[in-house]
Amino acid sequence: MIPELAKRRKTVRKFRKEKPPIEKLLMALEAAKEAPSGMNAQPWHFVIVESIEMKKQIREICERGERKFYEKMKGKLGEWLQEKGFTWQKPFLSEAPYLVLVFTDVRAPFAVQSTWLAVGYLLLALEEEGLGTVTYTPPNPKELEELVNAPKYYKLQTILPVGYPDDEKPKYERKALKEVISFEKFEEKES
Repeated sequence: MIPELAKRRKTVRKFRKEKPPIEKLLMALEAAKEAPSGMNAQPWHFVIVESIEMKKQIREICERGERKFYEKMKGKLGEWLQEKGFTWQKPFLSEAPYLVLVFTDVRAPFAVQSTWLAVGYLLLALEEEGLGTVTYTPPNPKELEELVNAPKYYKLQTILPVGYPDDEKPKYERKALKEVISFEKFEEKES
């Protein structure tokens, strides 16, 4: 049942060394490609990375950008990241058995929105296959686009490290349904 599948799904940043069969990932991508899209353009493209060397290069590029990002980090986001123990280091980029780089063809109408719908389908399909991931958005996507030789109209949206979860931390608490819905219009809320 979808609500239970969605409730069970959590962000995973630590993975077991055991490599899942590629068929599990391909099955999840088969579901992702069924997402709706503006004009049925299906503007997404998924690049699967398995090689140790390529994952190492991706991690180095991302961590270089993350260092700069964390040096400037201030405000509410900076406080939250520090409180949760996040740093510029992203070991999951080299430790996960697979990386799925998700691109969108920006020439399509509603390309970004459509691609993120496909990512949503993919997240639930991975959960159904017993696989975990995190939606990681690197601060320097252009360098990664060049690394994988992406055509100029294809822009990186996210990187999904994929594997069997080895992350014991609980799922972050979700808001109650009544906090995220309104009927007809927004209700008056206190600030």
